[in-house]
Amino acid sequence: MKSFFEKYLHNSIALCVLLSFTINFIIESVSRRSVFDCLDYLTHSPMTFLYNTFLIFFTFSIAYLVKRRIFVYVMVSIFWLATGITNGVILCYRTTPFTVTDLALAESVMSIIPNYLSTVQIVLAVVAAAMIIVALVLVFIFMPKHKQKINYKKSIAGVAVLGLAMFGLTNLAISQYWVSTYFGNLNYAYRDYGFPYCFVNTWLNTGIHVPNGYSSDEILGIFTKDELKDLTSVPVTNNGDERRPNVIMLQLESFFDPTLMNGLTFSEDPVPNFHKLEGKYSSGFLTVPSTGGAGTANTEFEVLTGMSVRFFGPGEYPYKSVLKDETCESLAYDLKRLGYGTHAIHNHRGAFYGRNKVFPNLGFDTFTSLEYMNNVTKTPKNWAKDGVLTDEILAALKSTDSEDLVYTISVQGHGQYPTTKMIENSDVTVSGITVESDAYAFDYYLQQIHEMDKFIGELTKALANFDEPTVLVMYGDHLPGLNIESTDLVNKSVYQTRYVMWDNFGMEKQEKDIYSYQLSADVLNRIGIHEGVLTKYHQDHQKDPTYLSNLKALQYDMLYGKDYIFGEANPFEPTKMKMGVKEIKVENVVEIGKKYYIKGQNFTPFSKISIRDKVLDTIFLGPTVLGLLEEVKPEDVSKMKVSQVEKNNEILSTTE
Repeated sequence: MKSFFEKYLHNSIALCVLLSFTINFIIESVSRRSVFDCLDYLTHSPMTFLYNTFLIFFTFSIAYLVKRRIFVYVMVSIFWLATGITNGVILCYRTTPFTVTDLALAESVMSIIPNYLSTVQIVLAVVAAAMIIVALVLVFIFMPKHKQKINYKKSIAGVAVLGLAMFGLTNLAISQYWVSTYFGNLNYAYRDYGFPYCFVNTWLNTGIHVPNGYSSDEILGIFTKDELKDLTSVPVTNNGDERRPNVIMLQLESFFDPTLMNGLTFSEDPVPNFHKLEGKYSSGFLTVPSTGGAGTANTEFEVLTGMSVRFFGPGEYPYKSVLKDETCESLAYDLKRLGYGTHAIHNHRGAFYGRNKVFPNLGFDTFTSLEYMNNVTKTPKNWAKDGVLTDEILAALKSTDSEDLVYTISVQGHGQYPTTKMIENSDVTVSGITVESDAYAFDYYLQQIHEMDKFIGELTKALANFDEPTVLVMYGDHLPGLNIESTDLVNKSVYQTRYVMWDNFGMEKQEKDIYSYQLSADVLNRIGIHEGVLTKYHQDHQKDPTYLSNLKALQYDMLYGKDYIFGEANPFEPTKMKMGVKEIKVENVVEIGKKYYIKGQNFTPFSKISIRDKVLDTIFLGPTVLGLLEEVKPEDVSKMKVSQVEKNNEILSTTE
């Protein structure tokens, strides 16, 4: 080894080449979970593999600008190995690979790690991270510096030459189809184009690129003069003579029809209520932008806005990028213009995906998250069950005298699904799965969607007795993370779930397959509402040969461009959204045995006594009583309020 090093690797360039090749081979083997599959990738796509190797090699070039070259070699190597191994681990739990966007979701991801990893696994991960940090510190302190004086002119010129070579090679790789700039399927892209290229792409390629010929004339020319006149006219609100229907969108976590899978036999119908509704009401396949346990927020984004995430960067979540700061035309804003109350409901953390900050930019008046709910039961994997949503939906409908939009996101069907037996007496059993761990995972999943189906039955029964015209649209946000392939399905697509459009006023049944970004426009069209630019666009222009390119142009104009379609001024102001439909009230403070208790209304297990936004140690004694578990100064008693505090200690709201 010493002889080999002295002969070939004493040269830093040769060392970096070897490191780059080795690192690339390791991370591709981990991503594919097989050395042999990596060898197959190397032999069948050698230029793609070598391009990714050069990309890693280029990142080592920064070592020539500093004296601590060994430290840089170690640092860069750890970066690529850590991200590559993270990708392999993530692919064990979902089908969507690791992207730079996931780093923006770190806070949300940390909160649900216990649902995926055991305590031992979490401890081992923390220990491994600590060891890496210690190793980096030791390398920085003890590894020798480069002895020769750095010629910065040469070094910078060399890095610049490598940068130009990287640029030229990338263009060559794209032109020769070794890689691609379009990721129709993120999972397939990582497999075909390599982890390094795809991961970097999710960092550099974000937002929506400027359309060719972008101008006011091009944007306004998408619509006819009559359509533009309709878009700028003042909407007619309900005059009280004829009530428009309430609109309820129910996005069901990982819900799909398992009877669409080939070769499986069930002890009974896993989703009988959903099947019954499909037979009586409008339904069809819904093509969604993600699959396998990730991407809930992107399906949600498409349904709410009528925009397609395919025009954003690969793996991008608009909730974590542009919508943090920008308002956006949405189903909520469109219906608000017609006098609707707009409500969002989610039986999970209010801050997950930043919804508590994004929903005001989408036009919602209220947002009822898990922190504002009582009587919540949990699955064995610690997700809230969906049965609690029936009362929350009814509470939202009853909270206003007007028509209402209620956008509801469920969570019960969420993975990761256990590979050991966790359900002792399943309501539905399945046969036809030969791998025991897969059978246990499917068994658990079946139990959850069977219970979700019962919730669907309870909800539709409650709405049938509700004396207001209502349309309820139910759909799965994506397929579950159960290693389902397109060939396993009758419909031959892992991007299709089913939807059904229930109503209590006699809409004609239609069978229609649509995309998730078309769903809201289709629902509104069925009830005679044509409000909104993208609503009207989807309703009138789906057969246009330029349908998708013009949709991209409109999305760019609304989110990144000059708002030509709105007269060069964004008309949407963030709403003053209220957390929770039910008002949380403090009625009085009682002292009993030197302990203080707050009496009031609508407290939940997430209610905490606070003073000047400092959260105090609190015990939840019921919806009307909270107990203080720490001492406070007598003069501060009158200043005590009640805050709703999510599990990561973020205050969502505080009583006045």
